[in-house]
Amino acid sequence: MDNAESGLKQHLERLDELFSTRPDLLQALRFMQLMVNNVIQEMTALPDLRAANTDLGIVADQTAVVEYYRWLTYLLLLIFDLVICLTMCLGMAKQSRWLLILIMGLVMLSMILSWVSLGAGLATAVGTSDFCVSPDKFIVNQTKDLITADVAHYYLFCSPNLPNPFQTSLTICQRSVTTMQIQIQNLLRLTTPIFPSAEKDLLGIQRLLNSTEFSLHQLTALLDCRGIHKDYVDALIGMCYDGVEGLLYLSLFSLLAACALSAMLCTILRVWTLMGTRDREYDDIDEEDPFNPQARRLSYNPRRNQAMLFGGNPRYENMPLIGRGSPPPSYSPSMRTPYMSITEAQIRHFGTDFQI
Repeated sequence: MDNAESGLKQHLERLDELFSTRPDLLQALRFMQLMVNNVIQEMTALPDLRAANTDLGIVADQTAVVEYYRWLTYLLLLIFDLVICLTMCLGMAKQSRWLLILIMGLVMLSMILSWVSLGAGLATAVGTSDFCVSPDKFIVNQTKDLITADVAHYYLFCSPNLPNPFQTSLTICQRSVTTMQIQIQNLLRLTTPIFPSAEKDLLGIQRLLNSTEFSLHQLTALLDCRGIHKDYVDALIGMCYDGVEGLLYLSLFSLLAACALSAMLCTILRVWTLMGTRDREYDDIDEEDPFNPQARRLSYNPRRNQAMLFGGNPRYENMPLIGRGSPPPSYSPSMRTPYMSITEAQIRHFGTDFQI
């Protein structure tokens, strides 16, 4: 449009002054001026896309930054959970109460973080899924104030059955430029011998027309739907398939981590209960109980045992019981029955040889 509005019109005005004496040449210039106006009109009739100036590169960069911090957060959370597991094993092995208290606090904190990450992951997955149900309709509604619906449908679907909203204007512009190029070639051949000073303007118009034709080819390629539609489909696949699947895996990780931490907390509480029960049982043990390990250690000294048996008098420690007036041992009826049964069994086995 800049070439048509400024450069071409200036050259045509100077040529109009030079060809003022030739009506046939003026008619050719009028025809070229009509073609220039057609180009300007069709360029103006193209859908205005300047309002849709959202830079998707900035959106992609912001998404990459968010994804990096998301990955770093989940990695730190995993390392934090592993540290808690190792610390819990150490606390259970050492049976340290203060270490178990510290672990319970860390487990509660990690559980809160896991549930928060689970909620964030599910919320993002649900929101993304809602968008992926009908992304085309969502984009058309969001861009209705920026571009027309036919332009949005052309890029979103890129179907051969849909008309190209730019094709008519671009075709008219290309035909107009081609017609003007033919006219300029004819004028160069006819007017150069008669009007040598017009050659400079005619060559300038030819250069502008060549530049305009090249720009039109570039514009046609840039406005084609296939490249943008391919990028759009790739973005939808990455978001609605890989993205949602990744969010579900992250939510599953958060759920499993929360369940594992809950089981860990129950285990710590059980260990705490068993430690309290063991301490109470140790407090209830009698020191004089012969089955008490401490009593066993005390009874390891044989001289102390003998002193306890003989009332602490060392004079009777090494003397036999015979002749000391010691009463015979007494047996209860319950003790006598197995003793007698054992004696009778021995008699049947060995006979009466050893019977007294």
